[in-house]
Amino acid sequence: MDLCGKREDMALQGGDSSLTPRASRGDCEMQSRWAEGLLDGGGRKRRAPEESEDDVREMDEVDCGGKRSKPPSPQPHTPDIREAHAPSRCRTAAGSGGDLIGEIGRDLSINCLLRLSRSEYGSVASLNRDFWSLVRGGDIYRLRRQNNISEHWVYFSCNVLEWDAYDPYRERWMTVPKMPSDECFMCSDKESLAVGTELLVFGMAHIVFRYSILTNSWTRGEVMNSPRCLFGSASVGEKAYVAGGTDSLGRILSSAELYNSETHTWTPLPSMNRARKNCSGVFMDGKFYVIGGVTNNNMILTCGEEYDVQSKSWRVIENMSGGLNGVSGAPPLISVVKNELYAADYSEKDVKKYDKHNNKWITLGKLPERSVSMNGWGLAFRACGERLIVIGGPRTSVGGMIELNSWIPDDKPPVWNLIARRPSGNFVYNCAVMGC
Repeated sequence: MDLCGKREDMALQGGDSSLTPRASRGDCEMQSRWAEGLLDGGGRKRRAPEESEDDVREMDEVDCGGKRSKPPSPQPHTPDIREAHAPSRCRTAAGSGGDLIGEIGRDLSINCLLRLSRSEYGSVASLNRDFWSLVRGGDIYRLRRQNNISEHWVYFSCNVLEWDAYDPYRERWMTVPKMPSDECFMCSDKESLAVGTELLVFGMAHIVFRYSILTNSWTRGEVMNSPRCLFGSASVGEKAYVAGGTDSLGRILSSAELYNSETHTWTPLPSMNRARKNCSGVFMDGKFYVIGGVTNNNMILTCGEEYDVQSKSWRVIENMSGGLNGVSGAPPLISVVKNELYAADYSEKDVKKYDKHNNKWITLGKLPERSVSMNGWGLAFRACGERLIVIGGPRTSVGGMIELNSWIPDDKPPVWNLIARRPSGNFVYNCAVMGC
C-alpha cells in the first residue's frame, strides 16, 4: 500500500472488506467535517460554528464504506478536534485502533506518517483514535524532530492582531485565527518567536500570546522571568533562546533565558558580557549567537556574543556585526542556512555572508529589487529550511502588495525567485518561521 503517496488509500481501502466494519454515511460525513482546516485547496474558509447543516452538506466528503466521492483537500492546520468527537467507528485493516494500520503494524504506519506533509495531518487525525491522539497530542511532531524531518512554514503579520501563513512546499496561503484583542497589547511593539509547534507573540513586557498548530487557537502564554522587548532570539527544536532587550522601565538588559515549548517554562541562563537592545539572534553550529545592538548612551555595538549550550558560558566576538545596524535602524537582518550565516544590509540592499574563519562579511549580491524598508523596519529576512526568504513589497498610498522572494544560497550572486504575492499591508511588523 502506498500510504505515503495517497491519503485516500489510508481511508479504509487497503484491507479486506470483510475485515473492515463499515460505518454509516452520516458518521463518515461527520469525520470529513472534522478534517476540514481553515482553508480548503480552493481557498475556501473553514466552516464557522454558526453555519447551517445545509451548508455543511455541500462540503466534500469521503464514504468510509468504500464508495468514495471527492476526497478532502489537504489541510493547512491540525483542526481543533475534541476528544468527545474523536472518530471510533471507522477503522483501518482489522479494525484495531491499537495498530494504527493493522496490515503493516504500528512502526511502519508511523514511519509513513512522519513523511507525510504536516498539512495532511488534519485528515489523518480523523481516521481513528490512535491517529487522532498521535496528531492532536503532538507526538507526531516529536517523532519528526527525532528523525530530523521538518517542514518550514512562514508566519507573518502586516496588520495588528492578524497573521498569515504560507507553505512554500505546496505554494499555499493559510489563514491563522485572529489574535485576542488586548488594549495594552495593541498599543505596544510586538516581538515574535516560533518554537516547536507554537508561535509566541510578545507585547509590552508582561503580555504573551501563544498560537498552537495542535489546536489552531490562541491562548495566553507564559511570561519570562525577566520580561523584555527588542531582544535577540533563536529556536532549535522545542527550545528557544532569548537574550538582551529592554525591560518595562527602559533599562537595557544583559540577561538571557531558555524557553521549553513542551513544558511551557522559562529558565534563566547566564548573562551576556554586554547589555544590549535592538539585537538579533541565530542558532548556528550548535550555539546561540546574539549579534549587534545598542547599549547605553545609544552606542552601537559591533561585537557579537556566542553562547555555548554545553559549557553554559558566553564568549565575545569582536567586530562581528559592523555596519549591519544603526541607532535608529532595525536590528541586524540575519539568518542561518546550513550553518552558514547571512545578512541583509538594508542600507546598501546587499546580501552578505559571514566568513567564520576570518571574522568578516563578504558581499554576495543584491536583495530583491522591490523589497523596501524604513531603515530595515518593515522587511523580513528569514531562513526557511534550505532557502532564504525576503518578505516585503512596494509601498503605495492606497495599500500595497506583499511579496515573498526565495533563494537557495550557493555562494554565487543571489538569483531571487518570486514565489508568492498577494494584496496586503506591505509593512511586515513581525515574522517567524516554524519548522516541525
